[in-house]
Order: sequence, then C-alpha cells, then structure tokens
Amino acid sequence: MLRKRERGDWRRWTMHVPSHMRDNENRNQNHQDLYSGLIRLHILHHACEGEIFGLWMIEELGRHGYKLSAGTMYPLLHSLEERGLLVTREKRDGNRYRKLYRATMAGRKALAAAKEKVRELFGELFEHRHGLRHQRPAKSRR
Repeated sequence: MLRKRERGDWRRWTMHVPSHMRDNENRNQNHQDLYSGLIRLHILHHACEGEIFGLWMIEELGRHGYKLSAGTMYPLLHSLEERGLLVTREKRDGNRYRKLYRATMAGRKALAAAKEKVRELFGELFEHRHGLRHQRPAKSRR
C-alpha cells in the first residue's frame, strides 16, 4: 500500500509495510546479529580440532541450524585470518586448489577465553532451573 508522508515542505510517496511484517523482519535480522559471535566460535572450535575449509564449515553449521552462504562464510574466515586467529594453506584437489584453515596459538587462546565466558553466560541463562538466581542490584534513586 502506498502512503503519502508529509514532513516540513516536502511530500513523498513511500511503501507502507504493516508493523507485524516489519517486526518479523527486524526480529530475524536481530537474531542473526546475536548468532554471529556463536558462528565465529563454532569456526574456531573446529579449526582447533583440525583443518577446515569453507564449504565444509557451511555444511557443518547447516547441521546446527545456521544458514550461511559462501558470501558470508569466506569474509568471516578471512577476518579471523586477518586477526591472527586462523592460518591458511592451499592444497591441490584435482585441478583446483582448496584453501584450508586451522587455528593459530592466538586462536586457541581466544577460544579458551571465550569458552570461559560462554560457560559463565550459560550458567546465568539456565540457572533459574536449579532455583539459583543472582539478586539484581537495587535501582538507584535520584
């Protein structure tokens, strides 16, 4: 539905998207933002276990419910490499070369530190099941 919008002296026709549709789009986008750190940790985890390559990692993440394209995966791998968390080597596979990634010592240390943070977060996210809750600080009054 087209709707006329007025602001100041200008008028513009814009596409009106019902709020329930905008909310779904925003909700999905926000979830992707939340998952991006988990995807990086997943990549580091597998790169610590052995050599990985992009297509295999896309398929592995797909088994966990993540849907990534090559246009998303390869920039992620390159950014982890640029940060010194992964190193690459090329391996000939028939008539083509495949880029294999593995974790560096810095990548292993980063994953170990992240595991501690994830363990702490996991405890807070699920501790209510065991009746343990942190008491929130009292709100300050001005």
